[in-house]
Amino acid sequence: MVATFKIAVLGAQGVGKSAIVRQFLYNEFSEVCVPTTARRVYLPAVVMNGHVHDLQIMDFPPITAFPVNTLQVGEWADVCCRGLRSVHAYILVYDICCFDSFEYIKTIRQQILETRVIGTSETPIIIVGNKRDLQRGRVIPRWNVSNLVKKTWKCGYIECSAKYNWHILLLFSELLKSVGCARCKHIHTTIRFQGALRRNRCTIM
Repeated sequence: MVATFKIAVLGAQGVGKSAIVRQFLYNEFSEVCVPTTARRVYLPAVVMNGHVHDLQIMDFPPITAFPVNTLQVGEWADVCCRGLRSVHAYILVYDICCFDSFEYIKTIRQQILETRVIGTSETPIIIVGNKRDLQRGRVIPRWNVSNLVKKTWKCGYIECSAKYNWHILLLFSELLKSVGCARCKHIHTTIRFQGALRRNRCTIM
């Protein structure tokens, strides 16, 4: 088992990916949308079924394309993409009320599969439909998305509401199970925060 689980959070602008992270870490939500312009790195620890797990959650700004390699022309050429190819899991967030945001994560997922050679088939990708509280404005039926993601893409799928903290803990507990937390599989999962979760454990890079 790895000592620290590295998680990348990706999505188009305005989908609420940063809100999901902050709701998970700090149990807070802001109505003011502040665009993510730089990579933010959070270093929390969680206790899951009696075991402590260190996380490195990287909240990335929207990227034009997934880096094709780790050389100067790829991942390390753009500071915003650093560390993107070496994570243990990807969270791809879209807004259930915005079709373009779904097309964005559809493209990014395909690029991940095409360009990340090492461990691609074993790196979990979870698709997250945010803003469930606005589901009356949904542009794609939930069943259609769930069926596509689970059966065709072979990815996990969860809908949540960052605003109301709905399914946020479920998202991260499922993620931990998917990245190989053997102790967490096949049993009921409970998750809570370590006291080490503090605002000063976030770094902007």
